Amino acid sequence: MEYVKEIRALVGTRPLILVGAVVIISDDEDRILLEQRRFPYGQWGLPGGLMELGESAEQAARREVLEETGLVVGALTLEGVYSGPGHFITAPNGDQIESVTIAYSSREISGELQVNLEESLAFEFARPEDRYGEIRENYRVIIDDYQKKNGRV
Repeated sequence: MEYVKEIRALVGTRPLILVGAVVIISDDEDRILLEQRRFPYGQWGLPGGLMELGESAEQAARREVLEETGLVVGALTLEGVYSGPGHFITAPNGDQIESVTIAYSSREISGELQVNLEESLAFEFARPEDRYGEIRENYRVIIDDYQKKNGRV
């Protein structure tokens, strides 16, 4: 986030196009690891975050998952790139973000699931339909596409 902080110091809260990555982590029961996020408070989504200068999207995805969950991700499969309507975010501090999100999936994880309380409230392996109304719309689109692609809907 140092890059974003430096840019924000120059432009204030004006809209920025920022690239991030998320990972759909599924278990042997085809449940997905959902993250109850601090922003927007209490809504559910996927682990991930913004790229830093000098890293690839894959590196950003792995770093963010590790920071947020304590898990190390193995092989990643590209699921899609999401942008445009429904991906404009205004943070609680007024920062405006036009998000470009690169979505990956993986079944290969190691480590012990931990909650980074600076970013998350909780994590849970769940069937998305069990929390569908609580999942933020931009994540629902990603999860819906993943489930359709994998014959789960």
